[in-house]
Amino acid sequence: MKRAIIIVLDSVGIGAMPDAAEFLDEGANTLGNLAKAIGGLNLPNLEKLGLGNTGEILGVKPQKKFNGFCAKMKEKSVNKDTTTGHWEIAGLYIDFKFPTFPDGFPDEIIKPFEEQIGLKVLGNKAASGTEILKELGEEQQKTGRPIVYTSADSVFQIAAHEETTGLETLYKWCEIARKILVGKYSVGRVIARPFIGEPGNYQRTYNRKDYSVLPPSKTLLDIIKENKKEVVAIGKIEDIFAGQGITRSIHTEGNEDGINKTIEQIKNKFEGLIFTNLVDYDMVYGHRRDVNGYAKALKYFDGRLPEIINNMNDDDILFITADHGCDPTFTAHTDHTREYVFLCGWSKNIRQGVNLGLRESFADTAETILDFFNLPKIGNGKSFKNLIQ
Repeated sequence: MKRAIIIVLDSVGIGAMPDAAEFLDEGANTLGNLAKAIGGLNLPNLEKLGLGNTGEILGVKPQKKFNGFCAKMKEKSVNKDTTTGHWEIAGLYIDFKFPTFPDGFPDEIIKPFEEQIGLKVLGNKAASGTEILKELGEEQQKTGRPIVYTSADSVFQIAAHEETTGLETLYKWCEIARKILVGKYSVGRVIARPFIGEPGNYQRTYNRKDYSVLPPSKTLLDIIKENKKEVVAIGKIEDIFAGQGITRSIHTEGNEDGINKTIEQIKNKFEGLIFTNLVDYDMVYGHRRDVNGYAKALKYFDGRLPEIINNMNDDDILFITADHGCDPTFTAHTDHTREYVFLCGWSKNIRQGVNLGLRESFADTAETILDFFNLPKIGNGKSFKNLIQ
């Protein structure tokens, strides 16, 4: 059974793009700066797939002979967020910017939201997710009022205590907000941010849920599904694509769980696409500027990579990539960073040691997978199937 497997290491960028200064991200380099900060990364299995050939990463050496294929990928879309990055990986190019609200949301949004939920909001500003819990978590828990905040990304985030407020209520608030946030206020994602704990020790949980806008046109997922093949979404992939083009969705709680469930699906017998997001790099380590945690998480994935490959069928093809950057060493802000990403891939039945160089769009991955399945192209990227056959 033929499968394409995409594993997104969420936020693992590999260097600032030429327009990074426009996003206040000049000098960002998630992998490169992280490696320098800890005296070098040790990722032997990704190194064998050519990771060191995609950029300068202390400790990860470029290889003259390596397995599989590698590339450095440019984001063609004009954003640096999760939704845009994943959509472009799936072949959908976005030529507009989702709206952002660095000064908080206007009354046209907040007033109808408050009227429909029957409560006044707390916050309504741009803030770090962990810092705003320190500031307003106790008041939220006491009053039941939602914490509303945003970031440099196009997001409307609602935080509430998982036990005091309840997940059902939090999710309902997000559904209400999603219906209000349309037209010129159509943010990329409404995000439920549940937390637990006591004042001074609040922690966000994996019961987070994203309410994305619908992809405006067909993606790789839609085409594979329309052709009677399975599309298995692991992690927050279902949320990012608003359920569109997906046949099965599997919830995960952290990177280890996501890797385990990906391997379980690789062992199953079906034809189609496995699309996994490993969110901890971004949510747990990148935004929180946890350099050591980020490095350990990369090392853990690298250690599990042989297990992933060893469970693949002969006709399967693996793509490991990222959706944007979130440099844990960056001091200008704690948001995503506008970066190139790496691509490392492997299949038993392809040429080994192919360096694809700089690719002009993440969408080249989708076009190659459609070529792999002999399915119609989307047209926003260029297939490299002929280069790895």
